[in-house]
Amino acid sequence: MCDNCGCGHDHDHEEMELETMFLTLDDDTEMECGILGVFQVEGIEGKEFIALMPLEDETVLLYEYKEIGEEIELNVIEEDAMFDKVSEAFNELFDDEEE
Repeated sequence: MCDNCGCGHDHDHEEMELETMFLTLDDDTEMECGILGVFQVEGIEGKEFIALMPLEDETVLLYEYKEIGEEIELNVIEEDAMFDKVSEAFNELFDDEEE
């Protein structure tokens, strides 16, 4: 078990250097997040999703992800059923990487 973060996973945080990006929140503040990965979800065609983790906590944020030229667009997943599918797919991918 990891003693550094209390996350319950057996890993070394020093090896987990993530690329980061800044999210601009509704109140115009910025939050730096580590990029856990961009992934597709079976059954949801033509869309990609991104998993982010704010550097100041262990919460995982999931967004719809689009690259438009040089720009990256993140959209909130508003439909509950789609969010559930994306969360489940992320959990399966993340669990596979941990093993």
